[in-house]
Amino acid sequence: MKKVYAWRKYVIVGVMILVFLLYVVRLFSLQVIDKSYRLTASTNVLRYVTQYPARGLIYDRAGNLLVYNEAAYDLMVNPAQMSDFDTLDFCSILGLTVEDVRNKIESARAYSQYTSSPFLKLISSETYAILQEKLYKFPGFFVQVRTLRKYPADIAAHILGYVGEVDEETMERNPYYKLGDYIGISGIEKSYEEVLRGRKGVEIFLVDVHNRIKGSYMNGRFDTTVAVGTDIAITIHSGLQAYGEKLMRNKIGSIVAIEPSSGEILMLVSSPTYDPSLMVGRIRSENFLNLSQDSLKPLFNRALMAQYPPGSTFKLMNGLIGLQERVLYPGTEYYCDFGYYVGNFRVGCHNHDSPLNLTRAVQNSCNAYFCYVFRSVLDNPRYESVREGFWAWSNYIRSFGFGDKLNSDFTNELKGLVPTDTLYDSKYGRDRWQSLMLVSLAIGQGELGTTPLQMANMTSAIANRGYYYIPHIIKNIGNSGNIDARFLEKHRTEIDSIHFIPILNGMDLAVNGEPGTGSTARSASIPGIRVCGKTGTAENPHGEDHSIFVAFAPKNNPEIALAVYVENGGFGATYAAPLASLIIEKYLTDTISRPWVEERILNTDLIHLEKESEHMDQ
Repeated sequence: MKKVYAWRKYVIVGVMILVFLLYVVRLFSLQVIDKSYRLTASTNVLRYVTQYPARGLIYDRAGNLLVYNEAAYDLMVNPAQMSDFDTLDFCSILGLTVEDVRNKIESARAYSQYTSSPFLKLISSETYAILQEKLYKFPGFFVQVRTLRKYPADIAAHILGYVGEVDEETMERNPYYKLGDYIGISGIEKSYEEVLRGRKGVEIFLVDVHNRIKGSYMNGRFDTTVAVGTDIAITIHSGLQAYGEKLMRNKIGSIVAIEPSSGEILMLVSSPTYDPSLMVGRIRSENFLNLSQDSLKPLFNRALMAQYPPGSTFKLMNGLIGLQERVLYPGTEYYCDFGYYVGNFRVGCHNHDSPLNLTRAVQNSCNAYFCYVFRSVLDNPRYESVREGFWAWSNYIRSFGFGDKLNSDFTNELKGLVPTDTLYDSKYGRDRWQSLMLVSLAIGQGELGTTPLQMANMTSAIANRGYYYIPHIIKNIGNSGNIDARFLEKHRTEIDSIHFIPILNGMDLAVNGEPGTGSTARSASIPGIRVCGKTGTAENPHGEDHSIFVAFAPKNNPEIALAVYVENGGFGATYAAPLASLIIEKYLTDTISRPWVEERILNTDLIHLEKESEHMDQ
């Protein structure tokens, strides 16, 4: 009998030990492994407040402020800290309905029961002042301060870009960003996001049962420090930018101006444009929708993304290639009888003296001359086939930055189009195309597509006699003066510098030639300034042709090179050339000596004129 009791004693002791071990394991699990209970407890006494850094300021090349910050307030909610509150009073302060509040609370709980998330973003300073006095009545709610972008002047919207709330894809790709964070979406704000954004910090506070902050947790031992964004200076001349936008009002097109000696972008206008302040705050979504639905596409950055045929401005390229290939010399003359003829094939031309040498062919913009030059490049006897001649031609074109992105610091830059031999194989059949079939490329038509930025860069390379710097918008980051090394590197074209002289002289005569000599760009002449330029007209199957002009000045030691596009403006000399001359004179002298030219451009409304024309055609 004693043996039986002894056995039972061991069983009871064993069961007690097992129960004890189960309790130990469970407590270990709850206190060490499973964080949820500890998190629930901590959220009742601690508040984790993200400290958003002020974004870096943006200045122009002269130190004028373009973008600064203004305080804004987000109402945050932590569902785990919530309890019953006066909903009607809450709604009255915020201007919400009871249904709005319920939906927002449900959304916050769906996101996380324990993590704070935005309840109502960007409340006004007046609302914040009222709310702050009564916030203790609304447990689980607190206000988080952030900043909004402000603009002292209504200019450069396409350059500066805008800031908006981060999306889920970005949060998945970059763990730095959390729900409710803001990020640069376009322009400089996007290109230099990591520089401008700074680094977030976190402050941990003790709160009482009434949701009132009682002090810093552990004297801030576990806080992380916020780092404000770095200020930057960009290369634009804000006065020139404002003037360019003023001249382009009621017109569609773009202007890009570059400093040839550095590649710095002095101005970049895309018209129509918009007020950058429209893309700030709670009104941004509505304004974005309105702007995106506007038939004139004010959000579309034509300077970087519109692809036009370069028209007669491309004759400069074909002349340079002919000289480099030694199928053309400065004294080479060709006849023009109102066009270029091969059998029944004809490329028309306007009335001018004939024959012409290269310089005067540029001055007079002779179509026939450059058709001869282009075909002589592709049919050069040094090559075994037209295909090889075309490869050589393409290589020269691409050395000026055409057919690919220039690698500027704009993220939305497009590469344009330089046709390939495979394109013509698919169009005509392999080895079944000849130079005559491609002759429209001689005058900048056909399958070519170039952006205004690329055309301004071409003009800069011509002004430099054969090299360019990548066009860029950044001038200084902080006080360091450091910018990406790629913007300091010379990019040499495949054309020797000596070959630019007759082309430059032709551009000079196009603007400054004597009356009656066939100068096509005399509307761009400026008293006392030697402007070199070339007009162009881009064919437009949907209406009036586009007016194009490329130019640089002064002729020696040029300080500005630019490309101007005025859609539906007709000939290059009609609108683009005089407009460019106003930009050049404004930049070089800060005055306008021909107010009648300025008045004509300012009073020209091509947008409504084009709409009236379309209405009459219907």
